Amino acid sequence: MSDYTIIEFFDSFPDDDACLDHLMGVRFGLSGSCPKCGREGKYHRIKKLPAYGCQWCGHHIHPMVNTPFEKSRTSLRKWYYAMYLFTTCRHGVPAKELQRQLGVTYKCAWRMGHEIRKYMAKVDGDSGLGGHVEVDETYIGGKRPGKRGRGAAGKTVVFGMLERDGDVMTKVVPDAKTKTLNPIIESNVEKASTISSDEWHAYKNLSKQGYQHGTVEHGKEEYVNGIHHVNSIEGFWSRLKNSIRGTHVHVSKKYLPNYLGEFEYRYNMRKSPKWMFERLLGAF
Repeated sequence: MSDYTIIEFFDSFPDDDACLDHLMGVRFGLSGSCPKCGREGKYHRIKKLPAYGCQWCGHHIHPMVNTPFEKSRTSLRKWYYAMYLFTTCRHGVPAKELQRQLGVTYKCAWRMGHEIRKYMAKVDGDSGLGGHVEVDETYIGGKRPGKRGRGAAGKTVVFGMLERDGDVMTKVVPDAKTKTLNPIIESNVEKASTISSDEWHAYKNLSKQGYQHGTVEHGKEEYVNGIHHVNSIEGFWSRLKNSIRGTHVHVSKKYLPNYLGEFEYRYNMRKSPKWMFERLLGAF
């Protein structure tokens, strides 16, 4: 995970003022052209308000507007520290842990966690995939008492696409049918790309859609077929499910996309862990 140590965090952000200065600098700069009077100058901090004013006309700029911190009564430093925890904890941060470390109510911690997850998903975005892509679907939550194969009552279907040595992209879907999965692949994977999947029938027409498609037959205990396997995407599923079971215990279908966005962000930043926290802060 991130190489940014907790000592470095507290040195960089010792109080709310330091966090607000950082937020202002990232979003608007501490000097520049005033959006109201147009004159070049510096912005000065306004006493008793989380805002800055133009040195010429006094126009107010509120750096927390349109951010996860807007209208929040929780200190900005606590928000920054919560985001630090999210980028340094491999398996995520439950609301109870935020409650303990931040000294806030459980309701406040729960809301903060979900706001940060949504923000991580927004920062990560969805970029196109190409080259060699693994596709697979998985089932999260619910129970599967004695049932074999795909699907079970109460489970949520999640579809994933992972570019070899690249990014992963996931999406909650209503089912694992061809008419559901194929349009997602066509919208996000470049034509002529190589696609690896298992033998699920929803993928059988990918070759006709302009992809170099190969499969492995898990039903016959085949897990590698030349260049084709889905071990990478299954490794991502394993980490996601282990984290949900071990850290969060249960995740509802309603909020599952937020958790997916969080784990996508960490996975897609795995090669640059040092910048995981900085990128999150710099994306405002």
